[in-house]
Amino acid sequence: MAMSGGRVNFAAGLLPVVLLTTHGARSGVERTVPLVYFTDGEDVILIASSFGRPRYPAWYHNIKANPDITLEARGRRARFHAREVNGEDRARLYELAKQLYRGYGDYEQRTAGIRHVPVLRLAQV
Repeated sequence: MAMSGGRVNFAAGLLPVVLLTTHGARSGVERTVPLVYFTDGEDVILIASSFGRPRYPAWYHNIKANPDITLEARGRRARFHAREVNGEDRARLYELAKQLYRGYGDYEQRTAGIRHVPVLRLAQV
């Protein structure tokens, strides 16, 4: 990621990536994963799509257990507090996510009737 300026090459092109560090929901062990993100005002938005797989991503379970996390992007680290968004805010943010990467629309179809695709809003603390 350092060589690409914090972006990753998906089929749709270069997408912004953040390193999310959580603590394991059961183990408490620190876990770091790269994720596509976008911003809404000052907040960072993450989509727990897991590429449309039937199970939620492990990092989502970790955030639900402990919403205080660390993000690193473009060489900067900061602490954030995460919360899942619902209703109109979730719908609006998911539409923005699909504009960033249309694969999110496919993921939503793949998970229909199996699970919802969570949208998380992270505010810096």
